[in-house]
Amino acid sequence: MVVDAQLGQFGDLLFESALGVYVLAMILHAVEHALLRRPTRAEESAREPVGAAVGGGSTGTADLTGTGADSAPPPRSRAERFGRMGVSLTVLGFGLHLAMLVVRGFAAGRVPWGNMYEFTAAICLVAVGAWLVVLHRRPELRRLGVFVLLPVIILMFLGGTVLYTQTAPVVPALRSYWLAIHVSAAVIASGILLLAGVSSVLYLLRAAHESTPSRLAWAARLPGADVLDRVAYRATALAFPIWTFAVITGAIWAEAAWGRYWGWDPKETTALVAWVVYACYLHARSTAGWRGRRAAVINVVGFAVMVFNLFFVNLVVTGLHSYAGVG
Repeated sequence: MVVDAQLGQFGDLLFESALGVYVLAMILHAVEHALLRRPTRAEESAREPVGAAVGGGSTGTADLTGTGADSAPPPRSRAERFGRMGVSLTVLGFGLHLAMLVVRGFAAGRVPWGNMYEFTAAICLVAVGAWLVVLHRRPELRRLGVFVLLPVIILMFLGGTVLYTQTAPVVPALRSYWLAIHVSAAVIASGILLLAGVSSVLYLLRAAHESTPSRLAWAARLPGADVLDRVAYRATALAFPIWTFAVITGAIWAEAAWGRYWGWDPKETTALVAWVVYACYLHARSTAGWRGRRAAVINVVGFAVMVFNLFFVNLVVTGLHSYAGVG
């Protein structure tokens, strides 16, 4: 298999450009968040039904501004202008990011998630794409941009430094069509679950502020806890069947490669633990007695297990998956 080294270097340049654009976008979102006026307690109380309406599907201007349906939209504030610029840069970064993976795939002559560098980049791409979909449906959640982009930037920085690998063919054990099926499912699920994990963390912070307003004053600028809870739940509900498919196809690939469906390899075990945690979260979230903070804590635990699986199991623990860092 011939590797185009120059095309691979161009892909690395696109990766660095996407990372730089994401950093600028995060800065603009941080400025937006800082410029937002912290609502008074009376305003927060009045806004709660609006947040529930937004989460339930209302996207009209009247719901967001509190004005009548026939009122002219208010002029854009400085915070909104910075936020919109942040979204524009996020879209640009997403385009560069997508181009990077496409170029990397052509350079290596395979799917572009054959090592930890590419795998991490692909997860971040899905996370940003999922975030842009949420923004398209719920523009009022734009203020969360700084918190969504922060873990993406951290992961991409680690991917481009600690995990970086030059463009090369994959090892013989990975030259299988299951690489495109199993790992792509893991990438999609992991990226969406990153968004769900961030939403649950912010939910806990927002809920802490609502219970004790003197604490975490900055959390007053976040959307209502019910909205964050709904985002986390819907993202997890979408990602869970995809993660289930990834676990099942991983077992099928293991039988084809190693002659057994399950061997309690560290990677397999951690993936199963994550599946169980997210199954518990969805069950808890659908049970009235376990909604709210306790369900959010379970979701955060699941997110922590996914991060542990991505880094510690792939890079520290010795197992059958150690040669690849994916799957």
